[in-house]
Amino acid sequence: MTDLTRMTATQIAGLVAAGETSAVEVTQAHLDRIAAVDDRVNAFLHVDTEGALAAAQQVDARRAAGEALGPLAGVPIAVKDVLTTKGVPTTVGSKILEGWRPPYDSTIVQRLRAAGTVMLGKTNMDEFAMGSSTEYSAYGPTRNPWDTDRIPGGSGGGSAAALAAYEAPLAIGSDTGGSIRQPGAVTGTVGAKPTYGGTSRYGLVAFSSSLDTPGPCARTVLDAALLHEAIGGHDPRDSTSIPAPVPDVVAAAKLGATGDLTGVRLGVVTEFAGEGAEPGVLAAFNEAVDTLTKLGAEIVEVSCPHFKYALPAYYLIAPSECSSNLARFDGVRFGLRVGDDGNRSLEEVMSLTREAGFGAEVKRRIMIGTYALSSGYYDAYYGQAQKVRTLITRDFTAAFERVDALISPTTPFVAFPLGARTSDPYQMYLADLFTIPTNLYGGPGISVPCGLSDGLPVGLQVMAPTMADDRMYRVAAALESAVGTFTPPAL
Repeated sequence: MTDLTRMTATQIAGLVAAGETSAVEVTQAHLDRIAAVDDRVNAFLHVDTEGALAAAQQVDARRAAGEALGPLAGVPIAVKDVLTTKGVPTTVGSKILEGWRPPYDSTIVQRLRAAGTVMLGKTNMDEFAMGSSTEYSAYGPTRNPWDTDRIPGGSGGGSAAALAAYEAPLAIGSDTGGSIRQPGAVTGTVGAKPTYGGTSRYGLVAFSSSLDTPGPCARTVLDAALLHEAIGGHDPRDSTSIPAPVPDVVAAAKLGATGDLTGVRLGVVTEFAGEGAEPGVLAAFNEAVDTLTKLGAEIVEVSCPHFKYALPAYYLIAPSECSSNLARFDGVRFGLRVGDDGNRSLEEVMSLTREAGFGAEVKRRIMIGTYALSSGYYDAYYGQAQKVRTLITRDFTAAFERVDALISPTTPFVAFPLGARTSDPYQMYLADLFTIPTNLYGGPGISVPCGLSDGLPVGLQVMAPTMADDRMYRVAAALESAVGTFTPPAL
């Protein structure tokens, strides 16, 4: 029989619906794959074997009863450990939440269950989603299946690595500054950041509330679109949720797969041309641009002059919001509690808990954010960063008056060796140089594999206007139809 772990989500769902395989068989195949390779990848923080098999049995029972199954029913999925899952450990990659089992499901997880997907477990991530390499996890780094001495991107490296290692056909990530797209680029997978507010943040452990966006990760554009459709849409429990239907991303992906981009106008961001990008990344990107032209797209250069200020603006806005959000981790209400021996004050217990529970990068960002929000500095730092955010939004607005979508490399470089950038935070932050503007704007972005550089994957990013997520899927699917998908060396 064909290896079920090598199939796309679309193929798996078709086989399950037709009764040619069972959801239990599919789930067991992926659990076996995790058992065989995850000691070398460390993509998962928790594997819910019992829960996964029980969910798969429910899908098989529904099919046996003659129920119509949804387009993703019976498909296994890995979930980034930033989303609450009832009764299943949710750590956010941090010691401060080690062993915490939430009493409720996030909206995303609820919708995944309703769609009939089978949750295999929770994936590794940089602590509180703060990082670009998944080396800042309190539970050890995740490794890139293309080369296990290299990083899988971050903060959602566990989800991307699980896909590339064939441990799951689908995964969920969250994108605050590139944490879905950048891991997708360096692992040769597809990662999509929906429009901010297009997917619910209810039950997403907050890092930066005005930026955090859950989204789909997959090995093909169509699979990502199907997952996007399943998790997207308005949620009254999220005050930032957009009360509008999800754009028809699945139809757009299918249209793009025909390979016809006639009439589509794409803008290459001139500020990103050569901006710190490796020659091999630029070569693969330029070749992909030529491919898009052959598919019928019109390519024009577009200047977005304020994009160059996105990185410093982001590293004031995001830490400021995290310094507020992470105040709830106090050793009192949930999670870790250190020093409570009856002889210490509450303030001492809180201090000891945070010292033991938070890692160095989280502490760094809390301190940056607290300083930026402090009296006398608020206007000079946080206030100015918000003004830059407005200018970046205006750049996007002006660009989309000229073009349907913008394109760029997803990340300036391919996967770098483990440990290569951990001693230099600025060099680590540069991994998100091309993805951050989209988060500040709030629009959708997708990374799709476009080639290889020195045998390692390169991603092309497509950025679209807010609530025009379908445009990015069409372009990404067209490119995928021309260049194909990329398979890492066998583990």
